[in-house]
Amino acid sequence: MQSKRAKIIATLGPASEKKEVIIQLIEAGADVFRLNFSHGTHDDHLERIKMINEINDEIGTNICTLQDLQGPKIRIGQMENGEAEIIPGEQLVISTEDVMGTSQKVSTTYKPLATDVVPGDLILVDDGKLQLKVLSSDGKEVTTEVVYGGMLKSRKGINLPNTAISAPSLTEKDREDLEFGLEHGVQWVALSFVRNAKDITELREIIDSKGKQAKIIAKIEKPEAVADIDEIIEATDAIMVARGDLGVEVLMEDVPMIQKRIVSKCNKLGKPVIIATQMLESMIDNPRPTRAEANDVANSILDGADTVMLSAESASGSFPVESVRAMAKCISSVEERASVIFNKFWEDNQSATAKNDMLVKSACQLSKSVGARAIIGMTKSGYTAFSLAKNRPEADIYIFTSDKHLLKTVNLIWGVKGFYYDEHKPIDETFDDVLQVLKNKGLVETGDVYINTASMPLHWQERTNMMKLDVVK
Repeated sequence: MQSKRAKIIATLGPASEKKEVIIQLIEAGADVFRLNFSHGTHDDHLERIKMINEINDEIGTNICTLQDLQGPKIRIGQMENGEAEIIPGEQLVISTEDVMGTSQKVSTTYKPLATDVVPGDLILVDDGKLQLKVLSSDGKEVTTEVVYGGMLKSRKGINLPNTAISAPSLTEKDREDLEFGLEHGVQWVALSFVRNAKDITELREIIDSKGKQAKIIAKIEKPEAVADIDEIIEATDAIMVARGDLGVEVLMEDVPMIQKRIVSKCNKLGKPVIIATQMLESMIDNPRPTRAEANDVANSILDGADTVMLSAESASGSFPVESVRAMAKCISSVEERASVIFNKFWEDNQSATAKNDMLVKSACQLSKSVGARAIIGMTKSGYTAFSLAKNRPEADIYIFTSDKHLLKTVNLIWGVKGFYYDEHKPIDETFDDVLQVLKNKGLVETGDVYINTASMPLHWQERTNMMKLDVVK
């Protein structure tokens, strides 16, 4: 497995659902497995969740599970013979009734389409490969002019960049899927097509009402979300820059700077940020990435991404293990050579205002000054893990917790490696215990400088309020 700080999300699918392949993905560098609820049945996803848990128990890993809700994804219905050619300059009718699609008329799964759009709106199909202009709508059918045509296959996605969508971000399907995911212990839930912070609040209320601990990822793929980004970052636990739909919903040339701006904002607030979509797209069919793709991964890490994600590359591509391994190599290479990744926010006086944050920040600064090998944290809520990662120390981050669900949750966070510890001993004995765990695993050696952070007098009761510098004996 490649040594790296930034984490990798690998999407599971037909190409990667066998146990031996999942183990190979972990060995190649995968830290999180994404379950895409746009595809597959609950039975399919349950098998994958059980397999991930089984593998964690067998090989001693803490790989976490990310449930990606579909959201109000708008799609074309079924096409006659599976596809039809859409001719530029001709008219195409989109019906909200179930009809078999032809080159003159297609259906859509999104029933409010005909009341949401107005003349002049653009309709983009299949990631923008086809472009339609709305001419009229009678409330049931939308008549469009084909601007750019091509072959249209069944179930291709529709984007409405100029249209205010009436459907909620959390659909009925999402609610059913969410209940399933929470019941089976997913650690992270990604909400698709977020528009504002209220969408996050609604999802959190549902999770809290079920008494669950799952954390929320807001997927940024709508212009409304970009406009409300500060409030969304504040409300959520993590952000995903979902460049696929975002790149169709906003101008293509605006996506790079939107990505950089969001990453910067998340870094300063200590919110994990994920870069997703088409990172190693060519590896769906090829065993090696293009140079441009390697640069894309590298630049995402240099910008400050906590996590990068593989979609079809690992879910349905021909080289799922190779794609994870290639991504891990790109990450490791950048981290070995680019010191700018580390210690990023020490001069930002506004980045640590609470006393606990200031102490964690000081521990990270001290680790640099003394050349510490490791910073060790104890946490019940995960706050210390997020706070340490925010400061991007060069020292390794080792987090101990008595919460097995949290142990997997923190595996998505930059640089964090978690361990289970459930003793209620005096603080000095606790320090000895956790150090012995790290020594036994070969993560620290005699002579290494390390820093302990914890809360006193009871290490599970309060936020971090002390640190101790020591040397491995």
